[in-house]
Amino acid sequence: MVGIKLKLTILNFLEFFIFGAWLLSFGKYMFVNLHFTGGQIGGIFMTLGFASLIMPGIMGMIADRWSPNKLFALSHIIGAGLLYNMALQTDYDGLFWASMFYLMLYMPSIGLDNTISYCILERNDFDVVKTFPPIRVWGTIGFIIATLVTDSFGWGVNAGQFYFAAGASLVLGLFTFTLPDCSTEKAQKKKSISEAFGLDAFKLFADYKMATFFIFAMLLGAALQITNMYGEAFLHDFGKIDAFKDTFAVKHNGWVMSLSQISETVFILTIPFFLKRFGIKKVMLMSMVAWFLRFFLFGIGSPVGIGLGALLLSNIVYGMAFDFFNISGSLFVEQETDKKIRGSAQGLFIMMTNGFGAIIGAYGSGYVVDMFTTDGTKDWTNIWYVFAVYALVIALLFAVMFRYKHDPEKIGEIKH
Repeated sequence: MVGIKLKLTILNFLEFFIFGAWLLSFGKYMFVNLHFTGGQIGGIFMTLGFASLIMPGIMGMIADRWSPNKLFALSHIIGAGLLYNMALQTDYDGLFWASMFYLMLYMPSIGLDNTISYCILERNDFDVVKTFPPIRVWGTIGFIIATLVTDSFGWGVNAGQFYFAAGASLVLGLFTFTLPDCSTEKAQKKKSISEAFGLDAFKLFADYKMATFFIFAMLLGAALQITNMYGEAFLHDFGKIDAFKDTFAVKHNGWVMSLSQISETVFILTIPFFLKRFGIKKVMLMSMVAWFLRFFLFGIGSPVGIGLGALLLSNIVYGMAFDFFNISGSLFVEQETDKKIRGSAQGLFIMMTNGFGAIIGAYGSGYVVDMFTTDGTKDWTNIWYVFAVYALVIALLFAVMFRYKHDPEKIGEIKH
């Protein structure tokens, strides 16, 4: 029993370790090493949205009919080669397609990770709701550690981050073969094409409350990857100023940004209390206000003094901004939708946030960065202020347009 939980902990740790090895430093690498524009970087990050839009459904259907374990292992073994290929690309078109092909395998693997974990825990008579969260939190810890290693070895500004991630991906792919196989799971219902792509849930748009929720999920989803795209590049640019070039925040910007993920591990534990006490509307509003603070504090931030305090506080509120939207939103969908389309509804939520939202955010943020770039110098203060105003407007509109009456007793009725 203990061995099973340890293996699943390693599985989740490595799954997000791979992502942490390059995601936060990717934008900085493209700015500093490849000299891409904000629009080009936004275009590259759009591949994450495209991959999240179609591939989870396709991979889910394959997993249902074959083996989640084998598909997961194969995704990471092939993914190791695709990460190696990303390290070799120095032009926009080459890196765009290299990123696209890799993320088409990686993004669905997050769902497969959950599928494998749930299957193995259930077969070994564990309470999934109680047992999985302490296992999953090691995924966030893996992300943090990988970020710190990449930063400590200086790989954030060169292709070393991809070689590092490729090695971890290969290890995870091979390790997966040591896990009990889930391909003979008979209780799992095979998904139809409409279910796999979340199409069954589109009928929810006929309900004003749910339609409003999904539209705002998309609009807020546009903000999710912005600081991942530009955060380290923003801090790195302070190195061009003599007074800041030797500060810790500049030399180890990956360490500073990793505080955001540390904050996630704390705020995720507070969600049941906040949902029960305040309800989904207020919790989502807290998330939106936290996104406003995330960007605004970056706008007034600097590597020393009060500015450093603003940066650190921004990283602390990130946990509320991210978790109170992603996790609480998923729970809301679980609670408010008929069990017959619950899986499709969750797929629609992911499609709206990590799919359409990510595409809008990547394109729009690239446009904003280029608009405030003159002769290669970026006006980061105004860039962050634009994003802050966007989050604030979304919060105000959501407060007015989303209609929901909180019932504390319903929170306890959520079933997974």
